[in-house]
Amino acid sequence: MKKNDFAQYITDYFTQYLAGTRNLSTNTIASYRDAFIILLKFMNNTYSIKPEKLGILDFSPDRIKEFLNYLEAGLGNSISTRNQRLIAIHSFFRYIGTQNPEYMFLSQQILSIPEKKKEQKLVRHFETSQIKELLAAPDTHTSRGRRDQALLCLLYDSGCRVQELADIKVCDIRLTVPAQVTVTGKGRKTRAVPLTSETKEIIASYIKENHLEQAAKQDTPLFYNCHGDKLTRQGITYILKKYTEPIGLADASPHILRHSKAMHMTEADINPIYIRDFLGHTDLKVTQIYSKTSVEMKRRALDKLKGTDVIPKETKKDWRNDKKLMDWLNSLGH
Repeated sequence: MKKNDFAQYITDYFTQYLAGTRNLSTNTIASYRDAFIILLKFMNNTYSIKPEKLGILDFSPDRIKEFLNYLEAGLGNSISTRNQRLIAIHSFFRYIGTQNPEYMFLSQQILSIPEKKKEQKLVRHFETSQIKELLAAPDTHTSRGRRDQALLCLLYDSGCRVQELADIKVCDIRLTVPAQVTVTGKGRKTRAVPLTSETKEIIASYIKENHLEQAAKQDTPLFYNCHGDKLTRQGITYILKKYTEPIGLADASPHILRHSKAMHMTEADINPIYIRDFLGHTDLKVTQIYSKTSVEMKRRALDKLKGTDVIPKETKKDWRNDKKLMDWLNSLGH
């Protein structure tokens, strides 16, 4: 094994494995790249090992743990960010273990480093009444307002991530029965998401108004700016805030609409497995956070228990019926 073999492995990992074999999205690859940029700077500053001199064996489990501590204590990263960096490192060493058996034990040691547990926060979401108010907020007397309403309806109804919405093309929309949208999610995995009849009609009107049903427009973005370019995540967030702030929904983000859709499906007693597939989650545990958060579901569960109480109710006894007590009280008068 070469002492400075890291450069070759990391190059193959990014150019061949992540982009080729795994077919990961550019956003995921960029996130992994950022993790290694910080790691390389850490190795240089802490151990005086320049990137071009690095070898795989320079990354001991203790050094990786020290790096993770540095992310939190030195850079002020959150636990979530710290865990995301560790996921990138795990992915790389899982790849290393398959490429060179000599590094398999080191790979297993680093893969055994656990993610840090964090406090599970309640999922922030909008109530159904708030969603109705939001979707009715755009001025549908204007073309821009009709576009914004179509965008917000699709964002909520599909439960998609903001980047997934930005990437939707005209050809991804199916208006025939059953109406649906094809969404490309993490890892470039696609999923078909059904649309309600109301959203279908709004999207159909938007497509017709903008002549997007033409064959030449099928590969163009469904939602675009004044230059004809697809909307960015920042652009979609701006549109959302334009309507949430006037109606008092502060600190709104596109992801809150995704959470809201998931919560409303959970409260409608829809099977969590279906919700998992609907949202594009890879792990059912992620989906189950909604059932843990739902106050409405907890209320309904308690309602079902009414009339089945097993704990005896406290009953007040009439002290005058206690013969021993009465005999003792009477004796006090003699």
